[in-house]
Amino acid sequence: MISVAPLRKFPFLNANALKILATLLMLIDHIGAIFYPTSHFLFRKIGRLSFPVFAFFISEGCRYTKNKSRHFSILAGLAVLCEIVVRIAVPNTPMASILITFSFSVLIIYALQAFKKRLFENAPVAETVFFFFVFASGVGLTFWLCYLTPIDYGFWGVMTPVFVSLFDFRGVPAPAFLQKLDCLPVRVLSLLPCLFMLVETSLFPALQWYAFLALPLLLCYNGERGTWNMKYFFYVFYPLHLAFLYGIYYFFVL
Repeated sequence: MISVAPLRKFPFLNANALKILATLLMLIDHIGAIFYPTSHFLFRKIGRLSFPVFAFFISEGCRYTKNKSRHFSILAGLAVLCEIVVRIAVPNTPMASILITFSFSVLIIYALQAFKKRLFENAPVAETVFFFFVFASGVGLTFWLCYLTPIDYGFWGVMTPVFVSLFDFRGVPAPAFLQKLDCLPVRVLSLLPCLFMLVETSLFPALQWYAFLALPLLLCYNGERGTWNMKYFFYVFYPLHLAFLYGIYYFFVL
């Protein structure tokens, strides 16, 4: 009797595979932006898919990290390093990097987690109200800062990982109907409001629509990290690849 091999398990992409793909898409985007600044729309269309993937995994990082302070410190430190690289290479740019964007996201997510923990564990009302105030204040302050100082993807870019984290009830005794919402399809679909707002606020809305093509990729996420622990590689890659690309541009192209 001939045996038939079972179909590949779905979802079938782990976190490493998705983040490597997003990294390659981002690299294509930045190659176009640096080397073909007046005719790089094909590169930018491809690159639009990377942001939703990275935003989703920023939320996942906050979901699973065991050391919040170290997690934020590494991200914020690399954000500062990236700013130094960008300011040296492009001194007139008004835009802060995506790592600054995600640093704000992480702080707001941690405030949201603290609020949900107090809310569903029946903490004293004053304590619950305090952490809600911290969360709401973080959102409001971020909106104000994004208004004063443009950062990559702006306020709605900051809020994209936060929206994914709205349905994170891991380790929280939330009601059963809320626990059922903590699933991959809901977390992926929670990206939609922010992606729509990014289209509305973008200088190039026709390009920003391509970000929606990342959603089917995220639905292939199997919830596993992958064999290798590559978390810090993806953080470090961002400032390093910018330094490398700008170095090539200034030494070999100009």
